[in-house]
Amino acid sequence: MNTASPDLLHELSTALAARVASAAPLIVALGAGHRPRTGLLWRADAIVASEQALPERDRFTVTLAGGAPAEARLAGRDRGTNVAVLRLDPPAPFTAPSRAAEPQVGALVLALGADGSGGATARLGLVRRLGPAWHSQAGGRIDRLIGLDMALSAGEEGGPVLDAAGGLLGISTLGPHRRVLVIPCATIERVLEPLLSHGRVERGWLGIGVQPVGLPEELRAATGREVGLMVVSLVKGAPAALAGAMQGDILLDLNGQPVAHRRAIAAALHESSVGQVITLRVLRAGVVQTLSATIAARPPR
Repeated sequence: MNTASPDLLHELSTALAARVASAAPLIVALGAGHRPRTGLLWRADAIVASEQALPERDRFTVTLAGGAPAEARLAGRDRGTNVAVLRLDPPAPFTAPSRAAEPQVGALVLALGADGSGGATARLGLVRRLGPAWHSQAGGRIDRLIGLDMALSAGEEGGPVLDAAGGLLGISTLGPHRRVLVIPCATIERVLEPLLSHGRVERGWLGIGVQPVGLPEELRAATGREVGLMVVSLVKGAPAALAGAMQGDILLDLNGQPVAHRRAIAAALHESSVGQVITLRVLRAGVVQTLSATIAARPPR
């Protein structure tokens, strides 16, 4: 009996096209001038998108899958996690996608975008890099580092990223050097309700501006540090200023943890840190001092 061998390339192509088709109803185009942006229907009445890709406006025209028009109103933006949430009224037909399994380096992924007329664009790539939770320079905690090996246009940023089984990993975003990252589902879920309810995610704030500096050789033994963060600006009446910090101080530790870069401060000023007392160990005129500050909520932009 002559049995034809399977055409594996054709099977892969068909499977990928099926994954795109199944996720297409989740993709929305957000009107933003001549170049639409991509949003993801997170639930029937809420759209998530990349905060950095979304223009500063309160209302957006929306094109749903198949070309149906709708309107959405901005509920909130969070620079820390690069997530924006819009309210869709009336709600759209919605079927929640399955969540992706734990990603693996080298695994195939699909990043989808909106073509502006109710259809989808698709890009195929690999999981390039994985890492633990990390903090953005704007102070947000991203629950997993997922770096992708693919290109992405600004209009496609914020669309769903699927694993090979069609499970949702999160939404795409452009990081440093235009490298494509994923904002994981867990991060989106964590900031969704605060954005819908309050329009922002409340995080801790010290009111301090810093830049990394190397310590002189003669001070390294006394401080136990080779690098610190020099205080270059202070907000009057902010927690750091009230604690007695001064411009020119070199911040060495926060709560006993060394701080060699700005993200170390962001890690300490998370969503649940407001109201906590934090210890700052600083170097001032060659003398180590300890200050105590009560973390406040970051003022709205």
